[in-house]
Amino acid sequence: MLKRTIYSLAIVALIAGCSSGTKLTDTPVTDGRGSAGQQGGASAVAPVTIDPNAGTAQGPVGVDRIVFFDYDSYTVKPEFQALIDGHARFLKASPQRRISIEGHTDERGGREYNLALGQKRSEAVRRALTLLGVSDSQIEAVSFGKEKPAVQGAGEEAWAQNRRAEIRYTR
Repeated sequence: MLKRTIYSLAIVALIAGCSSGTKLTDTPVTDGRGSAGQQGGASAVAPVTIDPNAGTAQGPVGVDRIVFFDYDSYTVKPEFQALIDGHARFLKASPQRRISIEGHTDERGGREYNLALGQKRSEAVRRALTLLGVSDSQIEAVSFGKEKPAVQGAGEEAWAQNRRAEIRYTR
């Protein structure tokens, strides 16, 4: 009896020690500044750059590869629909091509939370592509959380550039 009680307590302690406060099923917190994303007077849309390897990578040339997100959100904004459409057309026409969607966050928040949010961002782009007919087998969704910032620094301008999902062609 004592052995079973000790074993049960050990299992409970192990599970409690491994649990995370990150809630993967909760709806993300909305910014509270409105859907227009008025962020300190700055434009809500971060400038989108074209991947410098667009000509040599195996993706569509001239189509941006970065989807930016609002603070604490994994909702794909309407202004990125053309980008997603372009990649979906390319991937459907080239079923041998594969992509990795890398989800990223800004530096705010804990490591586990940011990894979960980055994963939700990459999965949101993945879902958008599969809804347009891209085979799920062509897409891998991963998260880097806050580990690979695009821009160093603190402040809304830097954070806006780091809240992103990048599409990378792997073959």
